[in-house]
Amino acid sequence: MWYVEAAPDRGELIVIKQAELTSAGQLHRYSWEHLEDEHGFLTDQAVAPEENPQEAIPAEEFQRVWHR
Repeated sequence: MWYVEAAPDRGELIVIKQAELTSAGQLHRYSWEHLEDEHGFLTDQAVAPEENPQEAIPAEEFQRVWHR
């Protein structure tokens, strides 16, 4: 399961935090403070909701996953 926090920038939604919760329960987190590791990296692509619909969740839910 992927979770992203995005912010608008010049008409695009830019991912500023990204978390992957694996089926094994591992959490991989990426942000400007931790861009990449052996498991993955922070995307450099803008979010395009019209091409890949996302389910919005409350900020509190994202924070719960991020700080897990």
